Amino acid sequence: MNGIIPLYKPRGMTSADCVYQLRKILHEKKIGHTGTLDPEVDGVLVICVGQATKLVNLLMQKPKTYQGQITLGVATTTEDATGEIIQQTKLLQPFTTEQIVQTMQSLCGTIQQTPPLYSAVRVNGKHLYEYARAHQNVERPTRTVEIYRFELKNHPCWLQEAGQQIIDFTVQCSKGTYIRTLAVQLGEQLQVPAHMSQLTRITGGGFELANTVSLEQIKVQVDAAQSDFLLPISTIFHHLQRYNLNTEQWQQVQNGQKLTLPSIKAQQVALYYKDILKAIYNYHSNSYEPQLMLLKNDR
Repeated sequence: MNGIIPLYKPRGMTSADCVYQLRKILHEKKIGHTGTLDPEVDGVLVICVGQATKLVNLLMQKPKTYQGQITLGVATTTEDATGEIIQQTKLLQPFTTEQIVQTMQSLCGTIQQTPPLYSAVRVNGKHLYEYARAHQNVERPTRTVEIYRFELKNHPCWLQEAGQQIIDFTVQCSKGTYIRTLAVQLGEQLQVPAHMSQLTRITGGGFELANTVSLEQIKVQVDAAQSDFLLPISTIFHHLQRYNLNTEQWQQVQNGQKLTLPSIKAQQVALYYKDILKAIYNYHSNSYEPQLMLLKNDR
């Protein structure tokens, strides 16, 4: 079984839980995902099955888009709504829409982030959350990420009695971005405590939330001997020029040989044999060389 599943991950499950459930449903061991979602975050989790696991790193490089909420006035240990409150400041008045938009724009581009202490980032072989649970101090690594868009989605909601302000936002960002930390950084710029109070990934790996399928839907299809949920690997490479191999060329590809393809002018080409994607080749020095091999792809 080979292909891509744009899965809807519900809240309350880890990304690893989803992979475990799919291995049981599909009776397939070779399954991986393309970017962890926290347990309380729902949305797009792109799953690679069989030969498609070779695409995990490629798909992880694609931008991701999220929608969520930030609460100004309260900071937590985990930087989201699951943590304990560590700082609370009652806002005397709401920030203006202009102030919030300008601050969001100031966080766009290349920025530095320090991952949350309650995260799966490893330091000296241990997850940061392991240090946090053991109340051990550890120096967290700083990483560089890209924020392509950080926008206000609706008019900010002012909770006068609580002295808090709720911001609905949309953000498009690079691999490795912590939206929880971005929420805290927004608060820092506004000089108030803040945390991410809700989050949904609406695009990932080139797939949108509207195109996802649930674990329950997959199970129903499998029980009915159907597999509409499993997209062919070629879906990822639809933008590349296609070339149909003859029998002799297919033999050369299986041996990892270079190809001369006079009729092709593209830098990268998708090679098919009997209408099934088998390899991606790149142009180099007057011939095409293997870049990604999918020889066992059967659909």
